[in-house]
Amino acid sequence: MMSFRRAARTDDNQAEIVALFRKLGWYVLIVSQLKNCCDIIVSKNGRTVAIEIKDGSKVPSARKLSVGEEKFKNEWQGEYALVISIDDVIDLNKPTKES
Repeated sequence: MMSFRRAARTDDNQAEIVALFRKLGWYVLIVSQLKNCCDIIVSKNGRTVAIEIKDGSKVPSARKLSVGEEKFKNEWQGEYALVISIDDVIDLNKPTKES
């Protein structure tokens, strides 16, 4: 079950990641205020991806998914990606075989 949380923390790179997705023509829905969910949902040309953002400048242990994030990842029935840098956004922007 998803619910809202107060003052949800966002990773330091979230604004930069969101800005780049938008610059590349993706629609971005920020859902980081929801518990047990991803940070953003993006769509472009019929493709929709649930995105969890982690700060790549932090040590790997600080980038670990929470229990709720892991549950969402395992239960999400669409495309899911973990994004830690703008390079990940650029990779996701590349056309897929279906595109």
